[in-house]
Amino acid sequence: MYRSLQELCEIAEEQSKALYEVVLEEDCHERGIPVDDGFAQVMKVYQAMKEADREYDGSITSTSKLAGGDGEKLGQYRERGKSLCGDYVIGVMEKAVKMGESNACMKRIVASPTAGSCGVVPAVLLSLQERFSYSDEEMTKALLVAAGIGGVIASRAFIAGAAGGCQAEIGSASAMAAGAAAFLQGGDSDRICHAAAMALKNLLGLACDPVGGLVEVPCVKRNVIGALSALSATDMALAGVRSKIPPDEVIDAMRSIGVAMPSCIKETGKGGLAMTPEGQKYMPEV
Repeated sequence: MYRSLQELCEIAEEQSKALYEVVLEEDCHERGIPVDDGFAQVMKVYQAMKEADREYDGSITSTSKLAGGDGEKLGQYRERGKSLCGDYVIGVMEKAVKMGESNACMKRIVASPTAGSCGVVPAVLLSLQERFSYSDEEMTKALLVAAGIGGVIASRAFIAGAAGGCQAEIGSASAMAAGAAAFLQGGDSDRICHAAAMALKNLLGLACDPVGGLVEVPCVKRNVIGALSALSATDMALAGVRSKIPPDEVIDAMRSIGVAMPSCIKETGKGGLAMTPEGQKYMPEV
């Protein structure tokens, strides 16, 4: 398994292949399955994302009552046509919240890369497909690009909030979504990697401070920030803007920041928002 985005890009260039092909072939080689089977499996994952979006139920709330219904509110607001961000961006926000709420309400979602950050990649990809009418085959290729970026982050740093704070979850998801979006919009390997780097840079240092120890507050709404970070980073990369810090060094910086974080803001529910007066009301009695 490749351990750097630079290596991934070099392999693609040497073999005259797209990034998604390198990721797919490496994964299928490791698992000992035909490439066609691997591609079909990833397409099923994308279909599961679409299904989860379609089956959102705004009437359901989580057991704690901390999550549920906000995705529907955003949808109603979007329909009124008064969004400051515009129809497309508010639609991305809506999908991100809906997916995060579905996770909190124990519905079927795709961990991408984690359950807590499950809304970022689907919100970006599903919205792009709706806007530009990409085929499911193209979306599957984009998801493979996202998976390749996530794989490098996981091997080089971490993707769990308990290990590196929310930067490791929402930050990683944002990087994955940005790279996938840049691919869909015709970006080359360099732009894909710089889109991912800038998206991750936007979220360095983000604490993981779940209220009540639950993946609900502020987790659901942070999916929105991750999705919008991905979109802004993608546009910058496609415009020719590059990360001054090389993409792999950005990942390394995320790891060093995560290691330096105190445990109270790494998914323990003992710091940050979880320890505000309101947040403490939701702490389970021991």
